[in-house]
Amino acid sequence: MTCQFRCGNACAHEPGNDSGNTYFGDVVAQAMSRRGVLRAGALGALVAGTGVAGAVGAAPALADPAGPEEAALRGGGRSNLRFTPVPPNTDDALRVPGGYTSSVVVRWGDPVLPDAPEFDFDKQSAEAQAKQFGYNCDYVTLFPMGRDRGLLWVNHEYTTEALMFRGYQGGGTATEEQIKIAMAAHGGSVVEVERVKGTGEWKLVTSGRRRYNRRITVHTPMRFTGPAAGSDLLKTAADPSGTKPVGMLNNCAGGTTPWGTVLTAEENFDQYFVNGDKVPEAQRPYIARYTIPSGTSSSSRRFDRVEERFDLAKHPNEVNRFGWIVEIDPFDPDSTPVKRTALGRFKHEAATTTVAPDGRLVVYMGDDSRFEYVYKFVSKDRYRPGNDRHNRRLLDEGTLYAARFTGDSPAAELDGSGKLPSDGAFDGSGTWIPLVSGDRSYVEGMTAAEVLVYTRAAADRAGRSTADKIGPTKMDRPEDVERNPVTGAVYIALTNNSNRTAAQVDEANPRASNKHGHVLELVERRGDPTELTFAWSLPLVCGDPKDASTYFAGFDKSKVSPISCPDNLAFDRDGNLWISTDGNALGGNDGLFAMPVRGGERGYLRQFLSVPVGAETCGPMVTQDQRSVFVAVQHPGEVDGASPDSPASRWPDGGQPRPAVAVVWHAEGRKIGS
Repeated sequence: MTCQFRCGNACAHEPGNDSGNTYFGDVVAQAMSRRGVLRAGALGALVAGTGVAGAVGAAPALADPAGPEEAALRGGGRSNLRFTPVPPNTDDALRVPGGYTSSVVVRWGDPVLPDAPEFDFDKQSAEAQAKQFGYNCDYVTLFPMGRDRGLLWVNHEYTTEALMFRGYQGGGTATEEQIKIAMAAHGGSVVEVERVKGTGEWKLVTSGRRRYNRRITVHTPMRFTGPAAGSDLLKTAADPSGTKPVGMLNNCAGGTTPWGTVLTAEENFDQYFVNGDKVPEAQRPYIARYTIPSGTSSSSRRFDRVEERFDLAKHPNEVNRFGWIVEIDPFDPDSTPVKRTALGRFKHEAATTTVAPDGRLVVYMGDDSRFEYVYKFVSKDRYRPGNDRHNRRLLDEGTLYAARFTGDSPAAELDGSGKLPSDGAFDGSGTWIPLVSGDRSYVEGMTAAEVLVYTRAAADRAGRSTADKIGPTKMDRPEDVERNPVTGAVYIALTNNSNRTAAQVDEANPRASNKHGHVLELVERRGDPTELTFAWSLPLVCGDPKDASTYFAGFDKSKVSPISCPDNLAFDRDGNLWISTDGNALGGNDGLFAMPVRGGERGYLRQFLSVPVGAETCGPMVTQDQRSVFVAVQHPGEVDGASPDSPASRWPDGGQPRPAVAVVWHAEGRKIGS
């Protein structure tokens, strides 16, 4: 059920990436010895740099000695995480450690706008849903308004119509009202929240004006900015200017900007369209690269039945208007959301920003599909604190890159089993390969607008411009990308890839049939996010700790929690990594895990909470004061065969399952995890 409704059964189809980019298990390993540089899985700093002018060279050797980033990761001492782990379970409840408690902040159907009606499962309407909290919640972030109030932003990734409506058999037979309700349940919500009596609990503000509350849906007017805005590839009959898209779809993870806006990422937008095989001939290779379905299917949502724009036989460019990073100002409910074309178009997962030492803004992004790439964007201009008018143009001009990961172990030592190579770690160096900078394309045969609209295809071809003709690395579903606020290291969740064969493994993706996923740690040269070279390692190779193919940064595996399918990442103020999971292949419910990434307990992973039956753990977000952690409990009860008449979950209220955002806090006011 999850596969059908979240991504249109993407894993049942051939991967969209059939490019000739090399799997790096086939490349002769670089002649680099790093035993003295990366001990015990700690990252070194320190790759020699290259410039963007001209062709990008092969990945350089690591510098020696190691820099301060490695020392910070290698240092001794215990972490400040002290909770007793939640054991794996299949309970239909949100389970938290002893001493902690949880509550629901907001759930599907709760009123968002002041004139929204109360939710009634059997009396839903599109008009009501457009004013109520949407369906499957994903990315969560809190914008403080003083100590005890704030604005909570939540993505609504997708809808599970089989659990929303009685007797649902597919979009081909659904009523038009059901389709319109589903459309209104996508997008995002801004809701005002307040802290309860000085504790770590937060609740929805339900009285007063609630002037900031807002719903964003598939019908919200938006605008394009950046180099591709106005391109012929974005023009439609309804918008001949190519600058005024309508709505957003399948928003998964996201990020925030230093000037207080949210960046929300459109992911599996392909599944909402029909007749991908009927677009003009020149467009078909790009349609295939984004796995747009051919014809129609009775199991699809069939938005085209109520809005013609979702039929690509009639409006072939409409699909190009989805798949972007969307910027939204939560403090201005009348503002127009902006799709930032300079950040590229793919199945976006995350948009994590950081300000570099020289003031430029850097955005890290993943493309969540099998064998896809990791990206970053570096702005041309510098961030100016307090100058919003200037800062809001930073995301419109800069350079977009894709990552190449090169291992340092002989190919013969990478057999797909997950066995560590002889140097004791999966690690290596890497290079950011430029794709486009403003109106300049670095990809042969593609204009800048084409690179940005067809970014996947551009990354496929990017190797042609490198000195060694090697392009970016095909990864195992790169999802969230987050930067550690203490060390500056960047972490990438690679959820899984059961389709990778032993012949396709490389050191950054070392297991064949990788059903449990792993986490990659990346440190750019001198810790500067604008640098184009980096060191990397895998501190976490997920699965059952009893499985020899798992790895927990060298920590004693008899003490750690089992983990499968890392999805969203977050950090607390102390630099501990928090990992939510999606699709636990070990048989238990998904959960939220915490792991120190430095010191003597680096790799000591423990489960902090588990979500109800059929649910995925999304978010998460640890508040700045570390007294609360928010999680989005997505698709509770989403189990094959479940229905409103036979639900698999009763969470959170004992009736029909309702996706919701929950908050967890310590009863004695301690910091989360301590």
